[in-house]
Amino acid sequence: MDMSSREIRLPLDEVVAVLQDLNEFVVSLDRIGSRQASGAADERTVGEFVAEWDVARRLARARLVISVALDEQLSEAENAEIDALCDRGRFYGEGGAGV
Repeated sequence: MDMSSREIRLPLDEVVAVLQDLNEFVVSLDRIGSRQASGAADERTVGEFVAEWDVARRLARARLVISVALDEQLSEAENAEIDALCDRGRFYGEGGAGV
């Protein structure tokens, strides 16, 4: 499937909610990185941020918003191809990365 020219429509309110979450994560992680570089934060800081800011659930919601749009607008075969591409990602704890 040629994905370079395909377009998927998403409801604007859901896109804005996802962008708000992503912006919070990017800015916050950048600030945490700066604090760690200056010695003002330790190795627990990222874990605390992820837990306190409910990052996993919010990222899962962003993935769901995109997945629902794909499921609604693409064929079963196209969605299977995208699922296969996503399965090739790098996952923490696999292949010697992480615990």
